[in-house]
Amino acid sequence: MLKMNQREQIRRAYFIEGKSIRGIAREGHHDRKTVRKAIHDAGPSSYTLSNARPRPVLGAFVAIIDRWLSEDEAQPRKQHHTARRIYHRLVAEHNYSGGESTVREYVRRQRPKDRPLFIPLAYEPGQDAQFDFGEAVVMMKGHPLKVQLLVGRLCSSKIPFLMAFPNQQQEALFEGHQEAFRFFGGVPHAIWYDRMSQAVKRGFPGHKPQEQDAFIAFRSHHLFQSRFCNPREAHEKGSVENLVGYGRRNFLVPVPEVDSFQELNALLRQRCLAEAKRRLRGEALTIGDLWEKELPHLLPLPEHPFPCCRTIPVHTNGFSMVTFQTNRYSVPVEHAHGSLLLRAFVERVEITDGTEVVAIHPRCYEREQDVLDVFHYLRLLKERPGAFDHAKPLKTWVHPPILDHYMDELRERLPQRVATLEFLRVLELCRTHSLEKVARAVEQAMTKGSLGADTVLYLLRSEHSSVQHPVSTMLTSAPSCPVVQERDLSQYDLLLTR
Repeated sequence: MLKMNQREQIRRAYFIEGKSIRGIAREGHHDRKTVRKAIHDAGPSSYTLSNARPRPVLGAFVAIIDRWLSEDEAQPRKQHHTARRIYHRLVAEHNYSGGESTVREYVRRQRPKDRPLFIPLAYEPGQDAQFDFGEAVVMMKGHPLKVQLLVGRLCSSKIPFLMAFPNQQQEALFEGHQEAFRFFGGVPHAIWYDRMSQAVKRGFPGHKPQEQDAFIAFRSHHLFQSRFCNPREAHEKGSVENLVGYGRRNFLVPVPEVDSFQELNALLRQRCLAEAKRRLRGEALTIGDLWEKELPHLLPLPEHPFPCCRTIPVHTNGFSMVTFQTNRYSVPVEHAHGSLLLRAFVERVEITDGTEVVAIHPRCYEREQDVLDVFHYLRLLKERPGAFDHAKPLKTWVHPPILDHYMDELRERLPQRVATLEFLRVLELCRTHSLEKVARAVEQAMTKGSLGADTVLYLLRSEHSSVQHPVSTMLTSAPSCPVVQERDLSQYDLLLTR
């Protein structure tokens, strides 16, 4: 490749001295094509690598990177490795000592893609936030499960919030917002959304969205303003759009293995808090420092939480159950064939008669299932003890095994009907005592050889009673006594003479 001074000599020889291309090439020992290039372009020549440069540090890890990129093809599209995630895994798992830029360059060449363009934005502290839903896959109790992620971000400090739910229904939106406000330490003045069905009614594109009454009530409770993007213009809330993918790639890669949504959300919260240590490009402070400066500008949290539920009227059937989303939930038989209200929260279902809650169940997200509480049917079982062996509420009831042994011993000593009624009397004690304490009292009764419900009740009461024994003290002097006045008692003799 010609140097700049050689290029200049060729151009002077041709344009100033009038030499031919053949003569210049012969004198300078250059190829005539090289001379022609120098004559037509005075700038430095570009160089194209014919062979890839050696990678003295990264070379040993190329096979690992290629394997991870290959494994990504079998994973959800939006949970593939990023170059940054690959770099951190190489450092943590394989003691990689090279630079992150080297990894980025290699991954970029292996997986090129077009990137959209954005306009840089700046926000005032406490004024704006953005929320959206996304999806991710986790291993829940050993099985892959698609979960819904509510993601939010304060636009000024960029502190993120992620929370996983079984679905994207309205009660999930409300509960996720309340948890985010508690996490942020306050309520932003305005929140940006796309036209999600949980917040707005269906309308025509381009028209001003009409918000749902429940969403208006939630917004009014927290006193923030809602802003909605134009249809198919997701870049208008690009901060949170980016967070959906960022959270999947950095918080959920590799795919986490958890046993419950509580464990998953605790993991997400921990990783959101870890983001406070990051310093974004162009910022002198970390996200945590900016967040601390933003806190005074947020609206205060309401004094009372908003009921994050959906309320619908229901009617009980002949089995003392109400139906919600194809599933049936039991209520006490005293409320059979009546009208009630069902409040559906994310994790539970409450059924009320308008004045008090009559039943609480964990919410079921399967279809056509019966969620039963055995204590709702105790009165009916006492009236019909013959149905005891086939009663579905008893078969689905999760209870300590000692109660089954107790029932077996009752039936060995008593007639079946009497044993059943005695067992139901013991179950009634669970209304006023915890199931664990009743089971412990039953085990003590079996040890003593007295199986009656009265014995179990006595043992429960003796466990709670606090017997105070008198404290013995040594008297060192005569106790003080009140002074007795002298009286004439002869007048009482008159009673004997009458």
